[in-house]
Amino acid sequence: MTLSSIRIKTFSIIPVLLLFFLTISCDGNKEKKNNQNSKEVKEALVRANRKLVKTEDERIDDYTRRHNWQMNETGTGLRYLIYKDGDGEKAKKNKVAVLNYKVGLLTGDNLYSSELTGPKEFRIGQGGVESGLEEGILLLRVGDRVKFIIPSHLAFGLVGDGDKIPAKATLVYDVELTELK
Repeated sequence: MTLSSIRIKTFSIIPVLLLFFLTISCDGNKEKKNNQNSKEVKEALVRANRKLVKTEDERIDDYTRRHNWQMNETGTGLRYLIYKDGDGEKAKKNKVAVLNYKVGLLTGDNLYSSELTGPKEFRIGQGGVESGLEEGILLLRVGDRVKFIIPSHLAFGLVGDGDKIPAKATLVYDVELTELK
């Protein structure tokens, strides 16, 4: 190989290397932009979610004021008002809760009730019911009668139940814990 052929090969490799490094640096900029866009989208979603939660809380507060209910609130946002005290066993995980209930919306629409479908039964701590209902039952004794207001994030969330409960619905339960098995 002659010196001139080595120079020609070297000079032909240099542009290829330059293009390679430019491509890598451009892709790095794209990645930075994508990360920035992703971060901005996440922040926008968090702001929108906070606004939705605040709006739902305001609707719940308005509902309780109109009904003159002095409700307690858990850390998750579940509201409850025990209006008749029972004297039975306290609910705990792994017991089967049996309850009479009515469930409706803040609009006053009634959706489901044990009068139509029979008492609801579920094993506490095993899921299968709205997380807000399960949380609320753990506050009760057999014989208690309670009003629960379950925010959408503790009920059926963004999708509803596919039947009567619409998307993003706040549920109003009237419950009597009749038995623990």
